[in-house]
Amino acid sequence: MVVVGGGVRLRRIAFLLHLRPGTGEAYDRDHAAVWPEMLALLKRAGISEYSIFRRDELLVLYMRLEEDFDTVWDRIEADPVNTRWQQAMSAYFVPQQETRPGERFPFMREVFYMD
Repeated sequence: MVVVGGGVRLRRIAFLLHLRPGTGEAYDRDHAAVWPEMLALLKRAGISEYSIFRRDELLVLYMRLEEDFDTVWDRIEADPVNTRWQQAMSAYFVPQQETRPGERFPFMREVFYMD
């Protein structure tokens, strides 16, 4: 967790996802043109920074949140813009992601941070 100006505490989250083989370039193209309404939703929900890194079919997603992940993600999931986006992206992802009990995504544990 990071404290920034004004005392806002930001949480850093990272998790992994896997793409279906052969879909990486199309995934990259779609993410070069993320819908403006989806970007606005992410910001409204409490995400202040969001990056996706790709190596072949492995994705590492990183974001900073103004609140805990579940609260932010509940807001995102409740919005019809997200429903449309997830439908558009669903063809890219391997259906069974490796999660642990209580996880929505396969989260990574932060072991080092330099500010």
